[in-house]
Amino acid sequence: MDNLSYRREINEAIQAGQEALRYLNDAKSCLNSAGNWGIVDMLGGGMLTTYMKRSKMKDADTLVQQARTSLKRFQRELMDVDTIPEFHLETGDFLTFADYFFDGIVADWLVQSKINDAKSQVENAIQKVTYLLNQLRRL
Repeated sequence: MDNLSYRREINEAIQAGQEALRYLNDAKSCLNSAGNWGIVDMLGGGMLTTYMKRSKMKDADTLVQQARTSLKRFQRELMDVDTIPEFHLETGDFLTFADYFFDGIVADWLVQSKINDAKSQVENAIQKVTYLLNQLRRL
């Protein structure tokens, strides 16, 4: 591969990584918001609070799915990188039902735990993508 082709491949990988990073940062923001709503919900926020929390979780799930697609593209661009993590934000139908209809501290705590797990995964991915982008920029 000539130098021009090599540079083009690096630039394509950087673009894919930057796109994934944007989605991950947006997902992190939504999860932070969901977490804040979750705390209010645990303190007795009511149906509107539960709705807002769920809305932010749904937005975050959409962004994580978009990030996953971007990360797969990033991985294809970096054939020598095989450690792109899997991301999954799943609250499950029962937790959704429990969150709305058994609106109590146990259901709220379970959902809050899922939000915190998802935030941790997203933050981990942000660190890894940032590291890889920094490595690419040095080439």
